[in-house]
Amino acid sequence: MVEIKTPEQIAKMREAGLVVAAVHAATREAAVPGATTKDLDEVSRKVLAEHGAKSNFLGYGGFPATICTSVNEVVVHGIPDEKTVLKDGDIISIDAGAIVDGWHGDAAYTAFVGTGHAPELIELSRVTEESMWAGLAAMKLGNRLVDISKAIESYIRRQPRPATGKYGIIEDYGGHGIGSEMHMDPHLLNYVTRKRGKGPKLVPGFCLAIEPMVSLGTAQTDVLEDNWTVVTTDGTWSSHWEHSVALTEEGPLVLTAVDGGKAKLAEYGVTAAPDPSSRS
Repeated sequence: MVEIKTPEQIAKMREAGLVVAAVHAATREAAVPGATTKDLDEVSRKVLAEHGAKSNFLGYGGFPATICTSVNEVVVHGIPDEKTVLKDGDIISIDAGAIVDGWHGDAAYTAFVGTGHAPELIELSRVTEESMWAGLAAMKLGNRLVDISKAIESYIRRQPRPATGKYGIIEDYGGHGIGSEMHMDPHLLNYVTRKRGKGPKLVPGFCLAIEPMVSLGTAQTDVLEDNWTVVTTDGTWSSHWEHSVALTEEGPLVLTAVDGGKAKLAEYGVTAAPDPSSRS
């Protein structure tokens, strides 16, 4: 069953989303050569404490940290530790979440560590991020879940192929419902398959975490011995972007974007819903 939220509940999710945005800003600044992924987790813990929020990652299925730090060929669920030292030229996906009064926020971004990144890595991140926004822009009344999957996949497939030959849209992981729990129905694929059908209709109160994961090669992944860390099977590097979004009577509100998604959605011809956090 899909959990449909009231405007008041969406307002609480917006509070959680803004905490996630604050974690993103702080960890982005800290993701420099010489920092460990454990350092980034400490930054996240501090921000959560400052906002009086709880981590929805810490302890989830036994996960030992407040963020996931996925470097280079790691797609998702990388565990922060003292051994992983960021180097000039690395890319890192930082996935963060927060709980405020029982309501969840969840978002991820890909950052470039230092300088000198290959053009195909810069383009990989751009394509992944823009495919996320294409999916967010498809969060429209009357659309169905498959329309979001179609928007994400179509954007990626329209882009020029990288030097490696293709973009791999990761198959084993995707987006999800979010609200009173971090992971809820429905599961959102980042590609279209007839086996899944059209999915539920998008109605006011529908909330999703939309998160494409794309590699410079394969769509296939393996899980390492820690039972968390997900890597590409061919060792190609990957990018991961995510935002949580709520659909309202007045359109989509990107809960984890500082401006509620206003600027980027406008590029897709979509007007973002009014932001409850800015109302007096």
